[in-house]
Amino acid sequence: MSHKHNYFSALCLVISGILFVIYPAIRPFSDESTLEGASAFASTEWLIAHIFAIIAFTLLPLGLLGLHNSLKGTTLKSLAYSAVLLCIFGIGLTLPFYGGESYGLHAIGQEAMKRHSADLVSIANVVRSGPGLILFAIGLLLLAASSIIVSITIWRSERYHKWRGIPFALGISLYIPQFFAGQPLRVAHGFLVFIGCLLIAVSLWRQDDSNYVKKE
Repeated sequence: MSHKHNYFSALCLVISGILFVIYPAIRPFSDESTLEGASAFASTEWLIAHIFAIIAFTLLPLGLLGLHNSLKGTTLKSLAYSAVLLCIFGIGLTLPFYGGESYGLHAIGQEAMKRHSADLVSIANVVRSGPGLILFAIGLLLLAASSIIVSITIWRSERYHKWRGIPFALGISLYIPQFFAGQPLRVAHGFLVFIGCLLIAVSLWRQDDSNYVKKE
């Protein structure tokens, strides 16, 4: 694969990682059963934060595709390909939920503020529950499986440092548990995902430089 394609995939991972940090950092956190919650839903920060999350997820498979292409001609090609496929399917099931969070809750918040009524805020639970929530959870589990396969692929590869995929696998696999944490821990989790993305990006960027290839 050409340097140009490596750089593109690496750039996608870096941008994705940065957005995974910005998303929880600027997302408003409040009591979502009150008008304060409605104000958070209606805010520009809420909309922008969730759009950033959508972009962050969308860029992930473009970055992993670079890993797959870098392993063409090796026995790990099919393993890397399965990671890309699981990532794509996982994101396909995850993003509709973020769409509801971005636009559905934003519209609910605006209407609640317009009527100055916290009663409408309870509709948020409807948006966040049901089949959409189930697909969201399945999507994140598929993403976790993809990240673990990525870590295994990098570990088995002789082209990259073995441990380079571990932070990425940890960050993506912890995505469901982090939803039950407060903002500081969620930002810390986003930073872990960023580190994971950055390490893989650096590996892709330097894969043809013998000074950074460690065969173990």
